[in-house]
Amino acid sequence: MAKTNDFSKVMQDMMTAFPVDTSAMQDAFKTQAALGEKMSKVVLEAAEKSAEVSSKWTKDTLAKIGEVSTVKEEPADYAKAYTDFASASAEMAAEHMSAFADIAKRVQMDTVELMLAAGKDMSADATAAMQKATSDMTAAAKKASEDVTAAAKKASATAK
Repeated sequence: MAKTNDFSKVMQDMMTAFPVDTSAMQDAFKTQAALGEKMSKVVLEAAEKSAEVSSKWTKDTLAKIGEVSTVKEEPADYAKAYTDFASASAEMAAEHMSAFADIAKRVQMDTVELMLAAGKDMSADATAAMQKATSDMTAAAKKASEDVTAAAKKASATAK
């Protein structure tokens, strides 16, 4: 019966000859976490500003509706109060929608800046990781080649 060779030692030697550097993955994780933190700040700031605009709009609307709900002397005064409220509501809507648009524009600009910065960081990290991996693999391949050559010479000398 044929005997099965045990390759576990060969595999262990091969894996130690080609070490894996996990620092590149750690750096990528840190970069991603930092980007997530910065994006969260942008989102939370926008949410806070949006809440402020919504609250101000609500307060302004309630103040204006108070004018409508008061008792008037003349029926024409009711019509004027409703007209004034409608006009003020239209103005407030335009003003507050503009404030929301400004918030959205700011979020968009901050996001683009963060993405560009993250792209540069990730590109630099990837380049550094590839250069290190290339030099490590070249050194490991050279060592493995030297080991194979030495083993072949030894086997050749033993065979003689």
